[in-house]
Amino acid sequence: MQNRREEILRKRLVNFANDDYVIVDTGPSFSLLNLNALMFATEAWLPVSMDYLSLTGVSQFLDTIKMVEEELSHHLPVRYVIPTFFDGRTRKSNAVLQSLRESFGDAVTLPIRSNVKLSEAASYHQSIFDYAPESSGAEDFLGLVNWIDQEK
Repeated sequence: MQNRREEILRKRLVNFANDDYVIVDTGPSFSLLNLNALMFATEAWLPVSMDYLSLTGVSQFLDTIKMVEEELSHHLPVRYVIPTFFDGRTRKSNAVLQSLRESFGDAVTLPIRSNVKLSEAASYHQSIFDYAPESSGAEDFLGLVNWIDQEK
């Protein structure tokens, strides 16, 4: 049996510790792999789809972070909350965005608008910048990167 199984990824990625950014993208479920990612991370970036069920997922994620801090003594602040699939024409998107801003304040980034090119790029295993560099999806992600870079 492996001791401290939740720290395997941290040990394997030790060579990246001095890099400016290492982004580990995990699924929304709770698993040993995701727990390893949280134990490796120094801060959490939380993408949130603009629907009400996603707010339940946010609550569950915050419970997980609290558990990681209390049970495993690993502090993991939520640095950015990234609104995704945003459609400014709908009340739903605007209401969820407002709720996030009320809960997380300045941690909420510029929203990433709904854009079919984003899902198409993923289906072709390409970044949005390679697949559709002139799309609103590429524009939004470039804006997000610039916003985060100015924050650092």
